[in-house]
Amino acid sequence: MSVGEELLAARRVVVKVGSSSVSGENASQIPTLVSSLARLHAAGAEVILVSSGAIATGVPFLRLEERPEDLATQQAAAAVGQNILVNRYQRALGSHEIIAGQVLLTAHDMENPTHRGNARRAIERLLQLGILPIINENDTVATHEIRFGDNDRLAALVARLVEADRLVLLSDVDALYTAPPTMVGATRIAHVPYGDALEGIEIGEAQSGWGTGGAATKVEAARLAADAGVAVLLTETRLLAPCLKELTTGRVLMPCPHNCRKVD
Repeated sequence: MSVGEELLAARRVVVKVGSSSVSGENASQIPTLVSSLARLHAAGAEVILVSSGAIATGVPFLRLEERPEDLATQQAAAAVGQNILVNRYQRALGSHEIIAGQVLLTAHDMENPTHRGNARRAIERLLQLGILPIINENDTVATHEIRFGDNDRLAALVARLVEADRLVLLSDVDALYTAPPTMVGATRIAHVPYGDALEGIEIGEAQSGWGTGGAATKVEAARLAADAGVAVLLTETRLLAPCLKELTTGRVLMPCPHNCRKVD
């Protein structure tokens, strides 16, 4: 079975998209991304979107030219940008007759058993009602000391929380490479078996200036998800639609055997 067929046959899919893919000029990618989510939804999958981009979306509306460095301005940008970002998603989802539900989480929520249980129940109920949850870190109240660090990790934790069987990590890079893709000699890695230590692989950090992740955080998130039995696809945001149409195979980090699934 191909990657696209596996995604379309999935019971529950968590899709994470990075800031650089849905903000600035790339905000125009949102309708295409949403069409892919709608296709998964129509195929019977319960779909959860973990979307970065609140700060990057809010910055232009604060008349700033670059990502602010101080926490208070980051929080202000997130407060403005989260509203606008979810509105853009809802407008796109509306054409597919899908309603979004916003869920904002902090690292403390995922560490505290009571909060984590509340989050799980809320997300489960949204899915039961046919709502597509859109999850992001609550940047307006998060602090530098207590936060996920990047939404790749958040997406992996959400996938574990709701016992998803697929996690899709989308960014502006089309695959995992043996070195940063701009380096001469870097080659794509088509498949990463469970437990592969990726020895000799030079993993880079985010280069867009907006996101806080990069290949390193995606590999860490993929391992975190795979440890709970979740299959992981790493690919570029614009390649998700072709992947579902079988025009590209994507890049996969396979999960461990099903009998090792962990429930948090």
